[in-house]
Amino acid sequence: MNIDKFINFLKNRFQEEKDRQYRKGIYGFTQRILAYNSNKIEGSTLTEEQTASLFDTGTLPYTDDYYRAKDIEEMSGHFLMFNKMLNTLDQNLTQELIKQFHYELKTGVFEDRANGYAIGEYKTRANMIGIYETTLPKEVASEMKNLITWYSEQVIDLNVIAKFHAQYECIHPFQDGNGRTGRIIIFRECLRHNILPVIIEDVNRKEYIDGLKEWREYKKVDKLIELFKKEQEFYFNKCRYFYDNEL
Repeated sequence: MNIDKFINFLKNRFQEEKDRQYRKGIYGFTQRILAYNSNKIEGSTLTEEQTASLFDTGTLPYTDDYYRAKDIEEMSGHFLMFNKMLNTLDQNLTQELIKQFHYELKTGVFEDRANGYAIGEYKTRANMIGIYETTLPKEVASEMKNLITWYSEQVIDLNVIAKFHAQYECIHPFQDGNGRTGRIIIFRECLRHNILPVIIEDVNRKEYIDGLKEWREYKKVDKLIELFKKEQEFYFNKCRYFYDNEL
């Protein structure tokens, strides 16, 4: 398989279909599976069918169950964050760009605004990931600067992207939305550097959490790399429906 050809197909088709507001092709498919899985990892109650309906029509299928407003707002925000990612693919990864991704994800979330969370800005309150402490708010800007500087000096491959992501999640720069911004960065940087994109599936959440834990405790990304490769295969196989028609 010619990876460069496949990546160029993705880039061109994403932009073309987004600009035409065509939601039935590979752009819409990718929007839906990335938003569904990334939000599901964070506890979203929306199903794949509901996610698809929200993206395609802006409505949700009738059900006797209640919808959680935050889940709908964050799913919509994820769609916007994906578009922001596509529109800025020609830019280097910077702190300001990451903040823009967070703004798109969270600006429409009532609960976060009501709680006084910073939207599109770094956190102002200390937060933990389970039993793990994260970077204190006063140190986030300098830690993010160090991470971005390190990243900009690397020859980008899957190993470097995994290390960036793991350290980003350790810093946990935002009050909420760190996982989703982090995973959109994984997808973006793969796409930008002609690497098969990675979409972390919710069914592999345990492997993903174990991979992040391995970095926190041992500064190793072996488990993340193993997962990333499996997810690359998953995404490519899903895209074959669209891509094989072009060959």
